[in-house]
Amino acid sequence: MGKKVVAIVGSYRKGGTVDTLVDAILMGAKEKGAETEKIYLLDKHIEFCTNCRSCTQSEGPQRGKCTQEDDLESVLEVIDQADAIVLGAPVNFFNVNALFRRFLERLVGYAYWPWGKAAGPAPRSKTRLKKAALVTSSAMPGFLIPLATGAPRALKLAAKTIGAKPVGKIQVGLSAVNPKQDLPLKALQKARKVGARLV
Repeated sequence: MGKKVVAIVGSYRKGGTVDTLVDAILMGAKEKGAETEKIYLLDKHIEFCTNCRSCTQSEGPQRGKCTQEDDLESVLEVIDQADAIVLGAPVNFFNVNALFRRFLERLVGYAYWPWGKAAGPAPRSKTRLKKAALVTSSAMPGFLIPLATGAPRALKLAAKTIGAKPVGKIQVGLSAVNPKQDLPLKALQKARKVGARLV
């Protein structure tokens, strides 16, 4: 059976820079025989984390479940069954956008953080078996993204929390010049190579 690669797209624009790069990564994975799936956070009803920490109280390797009844659990079930994950979000106000940030905060169930016993959350598992690819874009030049924004760190943190180790990243700058912008062939080729590394 082939590997399963799941992409979580935290962009407001379907068909935009982040979405197009994610498609290229998934194409590279498909060419290596992987089954792929793409989830748009924009299409999911995911509430804000309320910091109740119910999902962090039970000890053990299994992810804690949130008490809120929304689409998060179904998204996390797909992620848990995947062999590799693609995480994509654009830069807004020098970090990942609010859509992805809301998703990121709800990943706290992957941590064990009992009341009165720990100063901070601890990973339920220190083993990162999944592979990850991280994708972001910004209006600023690409080389400034890791220097001037928190987006790469936020994407890396999301991957680590889920139990994935990044094997590739794509950061494209100057992506707000036109409403619909063609991506450089070099970026798309790199994305397909990153997709192949996920399998």
